[in-house]
Amino acid sequence: MKVFNNTTKKIFLASWVSINQEQESEANVAQQQNPSIKQPRFDILKPLRIWVDNIQVRDRQFAHRVCSLIPAQCPFERDVKFKGRTLFHIPPMCKLNPLYEEVVGLRFRGLCYLADECGEDISQYC
Repeated sequence: MKVFNNTTKKIFLASWVSINQEQESEANVAQQQNPSIKQPRFDILKPLRIWVDNIQVRDRQFAHRVCSLIPAQCPFERDVKFKGRTLFHIPPMCKLNPLYEEVVGLRFRGLCYLADECGEDISQYC
């Protein structure tokens, strides 16, 4: 049995390229004419997001500190079990954090710095 025959039918490609650009331009014109359609509101955390995104990791100790303080997985996600049976699952709450993407990006930059620039083994942080 070949794995290739069973898996190729389930592969699909997603693309950001619009095939019909006329419909896309009409949607942009409609949004400009009616500003109440999904207009982004004032983001009070935007300066903080920009600040966290602009933190450069250029020090080995800082990179170690960032990687040890920011967990690889959400620490709040749990399976509540009783006598070997799962009663319920607590979903990860970290994605409710408004700075989640920026903090995870900072941890990733720290890991990349340690692996690429310093040549260290980062398996202890995974």
